[in-house]
Amino acid sequence: MRAMRILVTGTQGQVARSLIERAPASVEVLALGRPEIDLADPAAIRDAFDGRAADVVVNAAAYTAVDKAESEEALACRVNGEGAGVVAECARRLGAPIIQLSTDYVFDGSADRPYREDDPVNPICAYGRSKLAGEEAVAAANPRHAILRTAWVYSPFGANFVKTMLRLGETRSEVRVVADQIGSPTSALDIADAVFAIATLLLARPGPEKYGVFHMTGEGEASWAQFAEAIFAQAHALGRPAVKVTPIATADYPTPARRPANSRLDGARLARDYGVALPPWRDSLGNVVERLLSE
Repeated sequence: MRAMRILVTGTQGQVARSLIERAPASVEVLALGRPEIDLADPAAIRDAFDGRAADVVVNAAAYTAVDKAESEEALACRVNGEGAGVVAECARRLGAPIIQLSTDYVFDGSADRPYREDDPVNPICAYGRSKLAGEEAVAAANPRHAILRTAWVYSPFGANFVKTMLRLGETRSEVRVVADQIGSPTSALDIADAVFAIATLLLARPGPEKYGVFHMTGEGEASWAQFAEAIFAQAHALGRPAVKVTPIATADYPTPARRPANSRLDGARLARDYGVALPPWRDSLGNVVERLLSE
């Protein structure tokens, strides 16, 4: 039986690297990164796809510098908006469905419950607007799309909150962390496992319920401060010195981009239509912290 072939945009991002690492034997992953593909250049995207074959396309590449996007919104929208749409168009031409990675930042964070897929979108920062533009472009370019919104992504790879906290913990006995933003920490390794499951079902049992927008985060919730406490607790259990977390307000840590106060996403639709639910975030965090400290 031929292996399922998944073409992934990006080679260095957290999700792309997790997909490369976690690919089961039944899946062949072809990852396209720079200079082979540049999501800011539609012609370069089409050239990179020319002559390729794929059963499923995963768009994991993105402009992810949230604060920098405030001064580079045009570039962010070119990559995350127009570029994502061209990737979806290329997937359609290959006869393949597309899995598009998106974000909780499409919401303004004012809800008092986890967001559902049909809740009104209202991004409050340039990055959120660029990712929403990507969702719309992907849906318009390829009717066979699964848009996966996730949040608070961390992994053993790249730059992320877990690695930042562990680095700070090497030289500090106390850190100040925002406590009035709530979300669900999500391991990119878990995202990769879910993407493979979703891709398999997209091909094996296609249907209208398999297409559209889905929410996918680690089970459970936390503030950034509680997330940091969990990181330091895991590290302390592995021999690192204890670190105290002092909760602060968002107003005490101003950033160029506004963040949603509520980033929680309701994953019921993904569980219902795909049978996919990510593990509790604390369990996945322990695995990543242990790995990072052993490297």
